[in-house]
Amino acid sequence: MSDFKFLPQSIPGLYLIEPKVFGDHRGFFMEHYNQKDFEAAGIGLPFIQDNHSRSQKGILRGLHFQKTHPQGKLIRVVAGSVFDAVVDLRKGSPAFGHWWGIELKAEEHKMVYIPRGCAHGFLTLTENVDFMYKCTDFYYPEDEAGLIWNDPHVNIEWPLDRIDGTPKLSERDKKWPTLDKLDINFDYKKYRI
Repeated sequence: MSDFKFLPQSIPGLYLIEPKVFGDHRGFFMEHYNQKDFEAAGIGLPFIQDNHSRSQKGILRGLHFQKTHPQGKLIRVVAGSVFDAVVDLRKGSPAFGHWWGIELKAEEHKMVYIPRGCAHGFLTLTENVDFMYKCTDFYYPEDEAGLIWNDPHVNIEWPLDRIDGTPKLSERDKKWPTLDKLDINFDYKKYRI
């Protein structure tokens, strides 16, 4: 019996994952990854890099992806909360150009598996957000690309009212192109997971 619930979402290959959490007056214990359980759910790619970011409230990171080394990602928030967004960039996918989003809160322990060939970003909704993710490929700075966060073709419904204004972005994240200007060739058949 698995210690995880794998809940498929509207983007093929994307899962909301609810781990079993064992808690009492001392705190809690949970697995956040188990190779056997993930493989049984169809997520069999090995994770080869772990990342951790910390952000203040109102920071928007994204929407990022790698052009020739697409990464599958297992993401979770370990402090604070974020609005997390994913956009399917895989040609031939029934969800190509569509977005999916969810608020992730540290105290709920929910995770998301994002398949390769998708753009990913998040908006921090609380102070001192710690965000962790496992990746199926290494980070290559020269391969990084992005989709502009407020692309009118995609129309992500960011909860900007929760941050009292405009999100804070890096100079790089302010300059990404819109979906119709992206030069990518992710094949849905190759990058289903």
